[in-house]
Amino acid sequence: LSLSTMMNAAAVARSVARCPSLCRLNRHSKGRHFSVQAQQQVSYSENEFPDRREAPIISRTKAADVAVASRPQTNSSGQHRIIPSTRSIGTERPAHIPPNVPIESLEIPETKITTLSNGVRVGSMETYSQVSTVGVLLDFGSRHELEQYTVPSTNKTVSTAGVNHLMELLAFNSTKNYDGPEIRNILESLGGATFAQSSREQMMYCVDVLRPNVNSAFNLLGETIQSPIVHEMEVEEMKQVIMFQTMDMMPQVLMGEGLQLAAYGPMDGKLQQLGRPHFCTAEALPNLTADSVHAFREQHLLNSPERIVVSGSGISHDALVELAEANFGHMTASKSDSSKITIPSIYTGGEYRLQTQPSPHSAKEEFTHIAVAFEVGGWHSLDLVPTCVLQTLLGGGSSFSAGGPGKGMYSRLYREILNRHRWAESAEAFTSFHAESGLWGISGSCPPMFGREMATTIVQQFDKLAEEFVTDEELDRARNMLKCNVLTQLESRLVLFEDIGRQILTYGKREDAATMCAKIDAVTKEDIRDIVRKAIRKPPTVSSVGVDISAVPDVGQITQMLGRNSNKRSWI
Repeated sequence: LSLSTMMNAAAVARSVARCPSLCRLNRHSKGRHFSVQAQQQVSYSENEFPDRREAPIISRTKAADVAVASRPQTNSSGQHRIIPSTRSIGTERPAHIPPNVPIESLEIPETKITTLSNGVRVGSMETYSQVSTVGVLLDFGSRHELEQYTVPSTNKTVSTAGVNHLMELLAFNSTKNYDGPEIRNILESLGGATFAQSSREQMMYCVDVLRPNVNSAFNLLGETIQSPIVHEMEVEEMKQVIMFQTMDMMPQVLMGEGLQLAAYGPMDGKLQQLGRPHFCTAEALPNLTADSVHAFREQHLLNSPERIVVSGSGISHDALVELAEANFGHMTASKSDSSKITIPSIYTGGEYRLQTQPSPHSAKEEFTHIAVAFEVGGWHSLDLVPTCVLQTLLGGGSSFSAGGPGKGMYSRLYREILNRHRWAESAEAFTSFHAESGLWGISGSCPPMFGREMATTIVQQFDKLAEEFVTDEELDRARNMLKCNVLTQLESRLVLFEDIGRQILTYGKREDAATMCAKIDAVTKEDIRDIVRKAIRKPPTVSSVGVDISAVPDVGQITQMLGRNSNKRSWI
């Protein structure tokens, strides 16, 4: 029985035990109807039947036997409501609705890619839906920020640290032709929703809008990206938002940020690009100004059309190319080499420890959060797909789950950590990929006094993966679950739009789902063990966050747990 079924059964048993009258009712009932004898002998309390004294009579009727009198629609004054002619359904098709065509005349959806004369790339897939998702992905992120940057056009020095976080919040605000509220009102009238997201390597703007309005929405999108008017007042408002976000940041997010900072630690006293904070820090916040935004845009966007990808799902490719040409075709490339902007980072390993303040809510239980990770290959590595299969095989999650099929309850971390240790609040495998490197590891949370036990249990999982092959059952389940997740996610037009844009930006092409599934099926248990053995040869990265992290072992102790100082495994 599932957990929910068992709980329901227990609740029914307790209810029957508390209500003797229900027991008598069951003894006197015949079939599915209450007998007349039961109605005469059994008395019901007001708690059991507050609105009636007799037993309920269960009867059956057919929908065809029930006559429903037609009732004319009236308004509050009692008069009949007349539907306006503009909303009534007529015999002629409105001009903005495309005509129906035979399915045989439709093309099979496929990804189409076009490069404009100035280097802007356009990728799309027609899904024949009534809603289109269009947007722009840009090849820059928080890894490209600088503590000090001198603007060539003005010879002015500004700080761009934290500017991507700020630009994400400033998206779809005032432009050359519209102010912020105007843009929001126009998009609302078009039936559109906007999204903006920044990461360490890429920035994304997109609009989800009804197909007949996609031209107007894309023109607004183009103006938002190319000619925003960044007012100091708007910057100060968003800086307040950043300050509140920083104060309310989840410990899991802080742990992930710390893991990234420790994994790619400073080299020669300078921060590496992948070791920079993604979110704007409290120290960098006062230095952010409107000039910071303009300087970053001038350096990475305005003169770099080759770093722009226009993506769309649910729109014809020719229409999207026409929109991209109208909005971005006039951009010209500078003579500077944009490839020098991204400097490869070197994995160092290390440790990050952050002791947080207790929650003001006394009823909230405080947990210690721990993560242990190792370096794996990046987006261009042959180990990318096997690493994703490994993550799915380990699975995991929270100790509380609603249950049901497909929840990952049979993944290894659920079976061997969450279902065995009462103190384990969560345990989950994770990955983080970048152009030149990536991280793979296991994170967990527990009450503070069990910090050492959680760290030891995580290390034991690494040891087991390195020493033993995973079972055929585990590998088959992981491969099938990963394929299911990929195919299910691609049913969403938003995910499809993002996948098209990010793959073109990263690889210059897009692999279809069939190719991806074939790569997943090709992963073997030997691949899994080789990845783990290769990963744990490198120094670990440890991140711990919580009110009390005194019980969490440091990185040196965890290194000893991994057996680096012993010769019992010849492959280390």
